[in-house]
Amino acid sequence: MSRSRKEGSFKKAVGRGLKLSLKLFFLPLLMLTILQVLILRHVDPPMTARMTFYWAKMKLGMEDGRLPEYRWRPLKEISPNLIRAVLAAEDQRFFSHRGFDFIEMNEALEDMVAGERLRGASTISMQTARTVFLWQSRSILRKTLEAYYTMLIELAWGKRRILEIYLNTVDWGIDMVGAEAAAIGYFRKSAAALGPEEGALLAAILPSPHHWSPVHTTAYVRERQKKILREMKHMKVP
Repeated sequence: MSRSRKEGSFKKAVGRGLKLSLKLFFLPLLMLTILQVLILRHVDPPMTARMTFYWAKMKLGMEDGRLPEYRWRPLKEISPNLIRAVLAAEDQRFFSHRGFDFIEMNEALEDMVAGERLRGASTISMQTARTVFLWQSRSILRKTLEAYYTMLIELAWGKRRILEIYLNTVDWGIDMVGAEAAAIGYFRKSAAALGPEEGALLAAILPSPHHWSPVHTTAYVRERQKKILREMKHMKVP
């Protein structure tokens, strides 16, 4: 056999080996992620990804403290006032997009080009995917996986389930995860009993819940609350 034919055979063998390795690695990973999403369609997540990482660090002696308060509540036990407020503040086109709000993304890009303050364009679906499944970082890998999980949960869960999981897993301040923990921690009442003003205040601090408070409010938070209350009146929620 000539040298060139030997080299060709070797390259083909290497190529087949690489393809097989990729299949053996990515196929189980793909099946695992799909299984994760399908399970959480019916099973309420016991904790968020961030809580899981923190718990692991505590067990390894790398962190002190305790896990945040986390109390699951079905969507029907969360005040419509809070639901409307969060939709008004975070994702007004939630029921019309498929996980990605390209209108909001375009507006955010135009603001950036114009030199205005950089703002996020993450939808509730994207935030849910990030909170439930992924770690905290701004890497390309994390962003890619966020988009992947967003597509999966939009296909498998539906809007009602996405909203339910989002409201129960969103970080609402120091040692508070989810609507029930936030309602009790800030207002000493259940999430079902929140009024419009309280719902709007909780939604107003979501961009920075560890720096803003719905109890000890700043002028900026109050202005956000007023804007959210105005937009709640005109929102159409299925």
